[in-house]
Amino acid sequence: MSTTIHEANDTNVARAVTLLRSGELVALPTETVYGLAADASDANSVANIFSAKGRPANHPLIVHVASADAAKSWAREWPEAAQKLADAFWPGPMTLIVKRAAHVLDAVTGGQDTVGLRVPSHPVAQRVLAMFADKDAALRDHSVPGELVEPRGLAAPSANKFGHVSPTSAQHVAAEFVDDDLFILDGGACEVGVESTIIDLTGSAARILRPGRIRAQEIERVLGRELAQSSSGASTPRVSGSLDSHYAPRKKTFMFENDALDLFLDASRDAGKRVGLIHHSDRFAKHRVSARVTLSHETAARFEHDIYAALRDLDDSTVDLIAIEMPPSGSDWEAVNDRLRRATYQPS
Repeated sequence: MSTTIHEANDTNVARAVTLLRSGELVALPTETVYGLAADASDANSVANIFSAKGRPANHPLIVHVASADAAKSWAREWPEAAQKLADAFWPGPMTLIVKRAAHVLDAVTGGQDTVGLRVPSHPVAQRVLAMFADKDAALRDHSVPGELVEPRGLAAPSANKFGHVSPTSAQHVAAEFVDDDLFILDGGACEVGVESTIIDLTGSAARILRPGRIRAQEIERVLGRELAQSSSGASTPRVSGSLDSHYAPRKKTFMFENDALDLFLDASRDAGKRVGLIHHSDRFAKHRVSARVTLSHETAARFEHDIYAALRDLDDSTVDLIAIEMPPSGSDWEAVNDRLRRATYQPS
């Protein structure tokens, strides 16, 4: 089998589940980005994710399941806050960090005592997860009385090489794994376009470890209390997408605002560099650049939806480098600013 894109009809969804249960990887859509899925209960399958992505072995994965009830079977503790948030935002673009159950593989958690859990809302992901669960129900029905059958879920980090721009279409996935054998279910363009909000529930107060479409004020409204401030340190669980450099194009990428971007564009042009520009304000519309993408900043959600595709378009073009106009600030813009800070990180 070579890397191929398949319509997400009943036949291909069933084929995807068969591949997953035989230890293979499958790329599938979620509402956030496309995921590279494997059986989270099988060590060899999980190892295949790390190998395919080139992902560090201590970088934890998120387990995707079909429902909040299914998520509970992966947790040693299920705090009241978890239930409130699950009732409010699942299925949806939210990952909860809780204490792991005994059966959860170290390879999934990065050796930590916590696990990230998510219930995606994309209908294709839900169909795959439901069929996965149905097969497990059949196994339990025929198991030895009293025998425990471990719950199943799919570990599914973004379907790209580690550290690169996350894919928001099946075509993006195919471009990432052109030399691999990968079965891709096509669910169209992702509705959200950036990864899930990650919320740590293992401390005395909930805190956001990765911002996403579900905003801090929404979480505080559901919980009825303020979130704790996130901080780095030994007590903070490691989570997906938390490295300084992440979500990055292969070409050198820089982000500036206002006059600094003007100067950078002028200097790059004078140096003979072909610049690809991503901007949202009119002041940069007249700059002479080799390629440009103008994004709407009417809402943060629209900008989030479009930014990864814009980065990929310029990364695949003939430009030498990419310049980005810094997005607006404010609570709604935390997710996209977080992704672009990491995408443009330059080590000192």
